[in-house]
Order: sequence, then structure tokens, then C-alpha cells
Amino acid sequence: MKKFILFFIVISCCFSFSQNKQLLYGFSDIPQSLLLNPGGKIKNDWYFGIPLLSHIHANVGITGSTIYDIFASNGIDFNTKLQNAVYSMGSNDFFSANQQLEIFSGGFSFGSSYVKNKYLSFGLYQEFDFITYFPKDLAILALEGNQNNIYRPFRANNINVAAEAISVFHLGYNKKVNDNFTFGVRGKIYSSILNVNSTNNKGRFITERGQNNFYEHIFNLDLEARTSGVASLTDDESGSNAVVKDLTKRVLLGGNLGLGFDIGITHQLNEQWSLDASLLDVGFIRHSKDVENYKIEGDYVYEGIDPIFPDTGNGQTAEDYWNEIEDDFVELFTPDTTTSKYTTWRPIKLNTSINYGFGEKQYEDCNCLKDNKSYLNSVGLQLFAMTRPKQPIAALTAYYYRRLFNNLQVKATYTIDSYSAYNIGLGMSTNLGGLNFYVMADNFLEFKNIYNAQSVSLQLGFNYIFNKNED
Repeated sequence: MKKFILFFIVISCCFSFSQNKQLLYGFSDIPQSLLLNPGGKIKNDWYFGIPLLSHIHANVGITGSTIYDIFASNGIDFNTKLQNAVYSMGSNDFFSANQQLEIFSGGFSFGSSYVKNKYLSFGLYQEFDFITYFPKDLAILALEGNQNNIYRPFRANNINVAAEAISVFHLGYNKKVNDNFTFGVRGKIYSSILNVNSTNNKGRFITERGQNNFYEHIFNLDLEARTSGVASLTDDESGSNAVVKDLTKRVLLGGNLGLGFDIGITHQLNEQWSLDASLLDVGFIRHSKDVENYKIEGDYVYEGIDPIFPDTGNGQTAEDYWNEIEDDFVELFTPDTTTSKYTTWRPIKLNTSINYGFGEKQYEDCNCLKDNKSYLNSVGLQLFAMTRPKQPIAALTAYYYRRLFNNLQVKATYTIDSYSAYNIGLGMSTNLGGLNFYVMADNFLEFKNIYNAQSVSLQLGFNYIFNKNED
């Protein structure tokens, strides 16, 4: 059982997802790039996303040991590989998950009859977000037990986890002030589908030599887990039809609600250089419905099983003895349950990039340049940062964008982040008439051995676009 618990901890922490979408950011041929910068450039008059297919995003990554490190057939004993995996990771290693599915979306330009310099976009998407820090002390306790760790404190603050599923209705406004400056803002209404978080744990567990028994187990704990939207889903009386109906209601703004906003700008420094930036998900969710919180707090001392048992002289049976031990543990670890309201803050994300365009497009029927200085190529650097419970995370990306034909654009990226120092990604967008299709994937160098990959991601979608006549 001890090895099973340890194995579950390591494997469940091996996979992580990232909210950095460096391939999509700044890819203005794709309407969904406005979700990453509401003040970005726009290349269409209007569009609508194909429902449930316009944006699908999933990413898997790892900061420490990979699946291959544990299961590789390399002649090393499995227990040794598992031990190496535990000790190679630290308590500040984090593991997260993020997935998005766009339910519907659309956008259109408006303004005067001569210049349509304003753009309105809207939509509804579902998002799942998860993060946990590697509980190293707990993993070592599961691996080695406490007998060989007398007087060693195992810290409870290693337990740090948060998970939520939400839907987001959004409305964005983008305005091109002049040829050099564009800004945008997006308002959001969050609807929490479910939330679980336990991020402020304190205390420790330590084993000492006992006076009345071999060992004395001392618990000093302050543990708390807050949940919303979970209790009703786990109710034995709730049928599958009721659960589906309840989840659908929460997606359609019937869950615990919150508000937030995005802001963004694009500044054309000169004909070839531009700078852009965005701040996303500045907001909160207030959890007041279907709330259950669990708390364990206090100091406990347990001296373990008496080596002489049962106390038959006083009429105690073996069953009475084991029931007493069970009652002791129930008393120690039964949490107090409350329904107190609480507020969670969305993880704020920052994107910024500097870009250089080159290779001016020429008319086919003459040796002349386009008036609006449309460039076929661009290169640049992008910085991504994001708040997390313990400390922010960041990533730096270098990219190359190329417009091959009027209806085909490609982008290549090289990213350094928490998972890898050599993440190469490729993305493309193509139009067949008004139908737009895009697909993007990360970390191509690791495809030869997917089990040893630090991260692998995929984004794809279908839209119907009416492009501006710029060609």
C-alpha cells in the first residue's frame, strides 16, 4: 500500500498543462488571437467560430522526472528509479493542467462608412485549470516510512493544490486609434462549475522515541480544503440526468459567478518595428452556492499500538482493542465541515512582445510595393508570465512568422520555460474560401520518444472568416 500511494503521487504529478499559448499569441490571421491580446491587430471584417470546434487546446508537460525515467527498460530496479524520481524533484516543483474548449464565438468591425476602425468580439468558452506543488515530504514518508526518520519533521505546507472548472462569457472592444496605436479591453463573466483548493496548509508530523511505547507520533496540523460545486455532484441521491442538467446550467452562467477583464495594446514604433502587451484575467469568483469546507486543526499525540494487547484482565476483547485504535484515528483526522463563503482570484497572465517585419509584398503585375507596407515575414521575442500560489512562472519565446501564400501562414517558435530549454513549436493557418483552419503543436524534438517528453501541446480550430481586402 505504501508503494502504491507513492507511485500515485509521482505519476499524478508527472503531467502538467500550461496556459502559455506562444504559437497563437500575435497570430493575427486567427481570430482567437484576440483572446490573448484584446488590443491586437485584426485582419478580418467579421467572423464566427464553428461551435465547439473553433478553439480546442490541450497541453501536457513535466518539470521533473518523466514517465520514461520510471518505466524505461534499462536494467535499473524499479524501486531505485522511483526513489531517484522522488529525490530529483523539490517541493517548489509545480505541476499544472489547463484545457480550453470554445463553445461559440464571433466578431465584427464597425465604424463610419469610410473607416471601420472598431471591432466587437464575443463568445463563451469552458476552461479547466489545475495546479499542485510536489509534496516531497509526503512522498518521502510514503517511500521510506517514519521508522528510519525519527525526529525528522514532515511539513504539511508541502500540500498545495487547486483545481477549478469554469465557463467564461466575454465581450471585447478593439479600436484602431491611428496607424500607430491600437487598444482593446474585454469584460468577462465567470461561472464556476466546480472548485477545489487547499493552498494555505501549515504544520508538521514528527516521530520521536516514546515513553509508554516504542514511538510517539506528534501531529501539529492546520489543514484546510475549500470546495464548491462538488458536494451536490457526489450526492448518492443525484442521478446521472440530474448531474448533467446541473452541469449544463453552471456552464450557462448558473454557477458561482465572478467578474474580470483583459486589456491590451499594440504600438507601431515605425514601419517595421512594433510592440504589444496584454494583461489577462484580472478578476475573481465568489463561491456561495454548494459550498463545503473541511478543516483539521490542533495538536495531537498518538503513541501507537500497545505491544501487550488486549487487556483481558479487565474484560477487553481483541475486537474492543482494535475498535479503540480506530476511534483514536477517527478522532485525530475527522475534519470539521463548514459552509462558509469564500473568494478565489483568477491567475493573472501577462504577455508582451517586440516584433520586426521584413520582406515587403509586391504586386504581381508591376514592380511596385503595397501602400500599407504589408510584410511577408516577421521575427520577434515574446515574454509570458503568470501568477501562481507560491511564485510566478515565466517563459521566453523567439518566433519566426512567414506568409507563404495569400491563404497560408506559418509560425515557428523556440521557447524556454519551466519545463524545457529547447521547446520548438510549429503552427499554420489556412483559408479555403471563407473557411479558416489552424493547427499548432509544441516540442517536436520530443516526438521521437513521447514518454520522455517534457511537454507536448496541441491547438486547433475552425472559423468562417470574411477577410479585409488588403491584397
